[in-house]
Amino acid sequence: MRLLLISNSTNAGEAYLDYPKNNIREFLGTGTVKALFIPYAAVTFSYDEYEAKVKNRFNEVGHDVVSIHRFKDPVKAIMDAPAIVVGGGNTWMLLKCLRDKKLIAPVRKKVLAGTPYIGWSAGSNVTCPTLMTTNDMPVTAPSSFRAFGLIPFQINPHYLDANPAGHAGETREQRIQEFIEVNRDIYVAGLREGTMFILEGRSLSLVGPRNARIFRYGSDPLEMKPGSDLSFLLRKSKK
Repeated sequence: MRLLLISNSTNAGEAYLDYPKNNIREFLGTGTVKALFIPYAAVTFSYDEYEAKVKNRFNEVGHDVVSIHRFKDPVKAIMDAPAIVVGGGNTWMLLKCLRDKKLIAPVRKKVLAGTPYIGWSAGSNVTCPTLMTTNDMPVTAPSSFRAFGLIPFQINPHYLDANPAGHAGETREQRIQEFIEVNRDIYVAGLREGTMFILEGRSLSLVGPRNARIFRYGSDPLEMKPGSDLSFLLRKSKK
């Protein structure tokens, strides 16, 4: 299985998908790949707009995308895809559309068989067992919280270490601590902005300028450096 799981699409002051574009190029390889793009996390803009935005960056690095909404049979489009790309946005909307269109099992089957998968933000979140560590508001209700389950741990994209000045609410760490208090056998990886996970077979590594923060019930959070072998996250932790 091959996954490129990106925390965020855009760093402050940069163009869309600019910072991970070379990682995308390397991940897909030297020959041009026309990946199937899933834009269902879009809420306030159209699928056409989303496709054009992603296509522009992929074309820049020698690859291409076509959106799944252009196909009459989305399941066949998935089964024929040389690579699958799932964009960010609202994770609740993304998962609802995937489940309503009965695409969870086809994507899972295809990726487990070796088709490369690229996701950012919500697109990374749905590779987890559930969407329960998303940061998004539940603007809609999917039929289940269960997602692709391609990895056995949860990701919290856009992980932040502190609340904004003057904000009296819980920190991101406190929210994740709540999650692991209830879900004691699941690791949660706080994926800071500008970073990404790359999974190649059974090898999971962190790429980017910042550490990942790893949470597990009963243990102090771990700070894992870029380049670290994180393959232990692929083993379901024990209570």
